Amino acid sequence: METRVGFIGLGIMGRPMAANLRRAGVPLSVWNRSPAGVAALEALGAVVGPSPAAVFEASDVVLLMLAHEAAVDEVLQRGSAAFTRMVSGRTLVHLGTTSPGFSAGLARDVEGAGGDYAEAPVSGSRIPAERAELVALVGGRPDVVDRVAPLLAAMCREVVRCGEVPAGTGTKLAVNLYLCTMVAGLAEAFHLADRLDLDLEVFRRALDSGPMASAVSAVKLAKLVARDFEAQAAVRDVHTNTRLIAEAARAVGAHSPVLEATRELFRETEAAGLGALDMAAVVTALERRDAARPG
Repeated sequence: METRVGFIGLGIMGRPMAANLRRAGVPLSVWNRSPAGVAALEALGAVVGPSPAAVFEASDVVLLMLAHEAAVDEVLQRGSAAFTRMVSGRTLVHLGTTSPGFSAGLARDVEGAGGDYAEAPVSGSRIPAERAELVALVGGRPDVVDRVAPLLAAMCREVVRCGEVPAGTGTKLAVNLYLCTMVAGLAEAFHLADRLDLDLEVFRRALDSGPMASAVSAVKLAKLVARDFEAQAAVRDVHTNTRLIAEAARAVGAHSPVLEATRELFRETEAAGLGALDMAAVVTALERRDAARPG
């Protein structure tokens, strides 16, 4: 019998991920907190549910790609009888980035209600999501992971098994520490090149040709040079990630001074009203600091 799949959360990442499931021929029911993104999935043959409960009722496995912990709790009506009805007898896969403690607690609640749970936070942004080139960092019981791995493979170029919950979430936070600080460092390097009045295209070629080049640096540096801040990974989401990473580091006594400096830059960028822009827009925090400097 074919697995019936639900997908809840059709934002920057969720929309292309769900689209890739449909292109792989997966029967799909979808729901989104706003109308945005629903029509595109419907055009691909997905059934649009009137509510999260309707998606759960029509599905064996439900994938959640929601922005933050509060959204997960709200959509699932966690702690209520409705939550139990939704998840009982079904497999819930949490794709978003939350704290390890939140994911572990959600696993306990789902399993206590008679469901199965796996976490699979994904590494990558909008373009890798569109190309099905994400990396899924999966935590869960081996039998549950075996069940959901084929679905993840339709959206990801690699499925990394990290161990039991919340090892997948912990791995995502450690990976994102490097990502966030790397992009902030790249923005700072670009800012220096700009202030030195260098040819920015030459600077880009120099970096892209050298040993520090990566898929991320190539994309973000091109955006910096072009001042193209259309979101692939939004500042507000990255700022939330830095908070989660900082909290996880403090919980285990791990020092993270580079992260703290990075977190402040993203905080300033979001506070300036630029939270919906791409994370490369963190360069504007450096520009504002320069402009505010006396003399």
